[in-house]
Amino acid sequence: MFIRRVANVSLAVLIGYLSVPVVMNLFSSKQVMNTSFDPLRIVNTYGAFGSITKERTEVIFQGTLSGDPKDPEALWEEYQFLCKPGDVQRRPCFISPYHYRLDWLMWFAAFQTYEQSEWVIHIAGRLLSNDSSVLSLIDHNPFQGRETPRWVRGEHFRYRFTPPGSSSAAEGKWWLRNRIGAYFPAVDLEGLRGYFQSRSWPHPHLKPGSRT
Repeated sequence: MFIRRVANVSLAVLIGYLSVPVVMNLFSSKQVMNTSFDPLRIVNTYGAFGSITKERTEVIFQGTLSGDPKDPEALWEEYQFLCKPGDVQRRPCFISPYHYRLDWLMWFAAFQTYEQSEWVIHIAGRLLSNDSSVLSLIDHNPFQGRETPRWVRGEHFRYRFTPPGSSSAAEGKWWLRNRIGAYFPAVDLEGLRGYFQSRSWPHPHLKPGSRT
């Protein structure tokens, strides 16, 4: 028992000593990731990405009750996810240790086109029918207790944090965002029928008694 205790303490001291440059790296303004700090690679830093950008792009789902999606007077209302940026006045959430998988996938979808992430259109179809299984994965449905939206579209935005002390921060905004353009065009249930069938996806039919 004594020998084991000495070995454990010695190992702890060794790891602690070797970890000093790792901890210093964490507090450095020139932090490096995915790097070993000793020849035997006992201690190292790990990150999913080599660096983190100060801006991020996001896909924002919007729906409208308007019959004409091209009508400039159409009111487009935004769906809010559980954690990913959306409403610029919503404080960033604390997610550890839980992982919001859909929010994470939406971030990756923003790096691609909707043709490369077809599941985004699948979600749009489910939102058009107020599908409870999809709505349970988001934070805010603007059509809760109302008619189902006639059209849903995806808008592409670039987000960055509001500078501390700025007028935007004083207004309670956590994010500043700029529209990049349309991510996918406005779609309706009937227009998605062929798209869903070609991919063998079940079409999200309107519920009985709903508008056809």
